[in-house]
Amino acid sequence: MPTTTEQPFLTDVKNLRAKARESLDKGPVTPNYQGDVKQTIEILQSVLATEIVCVLRYTMNAVAATGIHSESVKNEFDEHAAEEHQHVRQVAERINQLGGTPNFNPEGLATRSASQYSNETDLVGMIRENLVAERIACEHYRELIRFFADKDPSTRVMMESILAKEEEHANDMQDLLAAHAG
Repeated sequence: MPTTTEQPFLTDVKNLRAKARESLDKGPVTPNYQGDVKQTIEILQSVLATEIVCVLRYTMNAVAATGIHSESVKNEFDEHAAEEHQHVRQVAERINQLGGTPNFNPEGLATRSASQYSNETDLVGMIRENLVAERIACEHYRELIRFFADKDPSTRVMMESILAKEEEHANDMQDLLAAHAG
């Protein structure tokens, strides 16, 4: 039997309404937000840079891939570039929701990104470098999901959805590598 000193499970609605009217300039960041907003924005700026580099790499690969077997690979690169662009938009929107300004400045992009831009010129090299980049993204995003956990469920859920797509991309690149490397 519960004691009278236990907190009720449900929030006091009147109190919740009153608190919602405080600090309206903070948008969705309410007093119950357990993360460090500044740190979250900094982390997401790195994720944004990573996704931008992926868009650029996949787009360049789709344009530059050559060879008799390149057409299907080019299509895969184009599809991945479009999906990475969706990630860019999601992350930029989250940064904005948290009161930050997404950093799209190309200056320093490579140093802010977890993955690298590659200048591979042969088809197998392009596939391999994209697989490496996807594996980096998967590891990095898993770490961030654990970091955000319950402190920032919205960012965690966003990262989980992006991770699922990155795992799919890695699987696609692994399949392409197996088909074209030997």
